[in-house]
Amino acid sequence: MTGHEEFIAAVKPLVDAMGGAMVAPQEAGPDDVVLTWAGSDAVAVRLPQLGDSLDHLLAAMERGHGRPLADLDRRTKQEIVRTLEARGAFSVRHGVETVAVALGVSRFTVYNYLNRERES
Repeated sequence: MTGHEEFIAAVKPLVDAMGGAMVAPQEAGPDDVVLTWAGSDAVAVRLPQLGDSLDHLLAAMERGHGRPLADLDRRTKQEIVRTLEARGAFSVRHGVETVAVALGVSRFTVYNYLNRERES
């Protein structure tokens, strides 16, 4: 027992939503973020790689819609592309390709959705 169980339980949903992992503070690596509570290290958060974050984000969107993203209508797919762009999904290498596969459309279609959004 570290005495930080309530704090760790409170931050767990956020860490899970980011696709991160929690590790003991003494296991923290140089890229991990150590969270301190009540004057002592409570937990370390291992952040996901950008590519993993995109996969995690797509999976969360699929869960939120209750069915595969490829089964959604065109308008909903366009909304998803807008959301993903706002979250930086297309700054990830092969982001357009990854999103196109998840949506069941071509890369060209994703670029069209992006261009349509930028024009309006």
